[in-house]
Amino acid sequence: MLAELKGLNEECGLFGIWGHPDAAQVTYYGLHSLQHRGQEGTGMVLAKDGKLFSEKGEGLVTEVLTAEKMQTLSGNAAIGHVRYTTAGGGGYENVQPLLFNFQNESMAMAHNGNILNADQLKSQLEAQGSIFHSTSDTEVLAHLIRKGGSSELKERIKTGLNTLQGAYAYLIMTESELFVAMDPNGLRPLSLGLLGDAYVVASETCALDIVGADFLRDIEPGELLIINDEGITSERFAACKQRSMCTMEYVYFSRPDSNIDSINVHTARKNLGKQLAVEKLIEADVVTGVPDSGNSAAIGYAEASGIPYEMGLLKNRYVGRTFIQPSQSLREQGVKMKLSPVRGVVEGKRVVMVDDSIVRGTTSKRIVQMLKEAGATEVHVLISSPPIKNPCFYGIDTSDKDELIAAKKSVEEIRELIGADSLTFLSVEGTVEAIGRPFEGENRGQCLACFNGKYPTEIYSDQEIDFIKC
Repeated sequence: MLAELKGLNEECGLFGIWGHPDAAQVTYYGLHSLQHRGQEGTGMVLAKDGKLFSEKGEGLVTEVLTAEKMQTLSGNAAIGHVRYTTAGGGGYENVQPLLFNFQNESMAMAHNGNILNADQLKSQLEAQGSIFHSTSDTEVLAHLIRKGGSSELKERIKTGLNTLQGAYAYLIMTESELFVAMDPNGLRPLSLGLLGDAYVVASETCALDIVGADFLRDIEPGELLIINDEGITSERFAACKQRSMCTMEYVYFSRPDSNIDSINVHTARKNLGKQLAVEKLIEADVVTGVPDSGNSAAIGYAEASGIPYEMGLLKNRYVGRTFIQPSQSLREQGVKMKLSPVRGVVEGKRVVMVDDSIVRGTTSKRIVQMLKEAGATEVHVLISSPPIKNPCFYGIDTSDKDELIAAKKSVEEIRELIGADSLTFLSVEGTVEAIGRPFEGENRGQCLACFNGKYPTEIYSDQEIDFIKC
């Protein structure tokens, strides 16, 4: 289901390129392919003639980087960012990449994730004289880099990164180099590609495909890449801890044509649907998915169960951004604006409705109601992930446990609330098995904290959840 309707939103998408004469245009297309990761802010910083130039604003890629604006942008290197507001709130000053012009150097920075010890570090830095120009946790690293003891920027970046706790994928660009960093747990996806002689970095491989770049590899946890006109080098700023890729990247966030650690997202979602059929086989006439991320799982369930798959819900793709704002009242109205049942498919039928998750339950309730109003005799809801019972502190806006319906109600109570004839969530074990990540240590190298409460990093005292080691 659509992120703006469900209140399950990822923080942002990153794109960077070094060594291409049309860096601005390539970055535009890369950001456009990552628009699903954030709709509230768009930005780009270009390197040209030994200087850095910024263009950013609140809104979608096409609204900020207009055709007229793009004609004025040029350079041989760029980093770009699409943002969904979590830590720090919204506002122009928080739109990334952030650009810092110091007396002896300039630096642009874009970040995907959430810094858990940002408040503590801000207090320490302000006590030492630092002045913050935004409320974003991203800016903390810039001040740490400036206060680093080494004269070499690379070493100051390493020291700053080692001070951070949480989830982060960073792009840091100067006039002469592009630095790429991944947190030691590898909580967010980030991939490296090659476009001619230019190196490209993107949050998802779909962006590499869109711009015609060849995929090289995924960025490793604790790795720092340095890209410049001489080429690319890889160093470590931290030892790789237990890999903890966010499971919801496979379930919901990423585009189905992306690959994460060599696993195709669409295939993973189909396998989740197939596993649902193993765990719960429903007697029904038709299977339908809630667009878009529920479709792949619905196809998998239909294949495994033998029940025909049909397009029982239609998404209206021409609704303006008014309904993307993350407020409860607009979410409820947005369901009706964004989705319509196909009466000819569901009327008189027992319908299996497959969705990726239930956060608050409001959207699911309305969709079930719409299907029954369209003539469905039964609506059985199958969810291709376990119940989300715990908040996420790594860049997803579910940090308030009180908003999570599964944290307060049983499956039967949720079923009754949404009005479904039955409700089934996929098991944690089935989720892990269906996605099929290779074993790393004691698990499959993925974060399951929102399902089982086991967080891969320390959760600081200002948060509500105690640290539990995976």
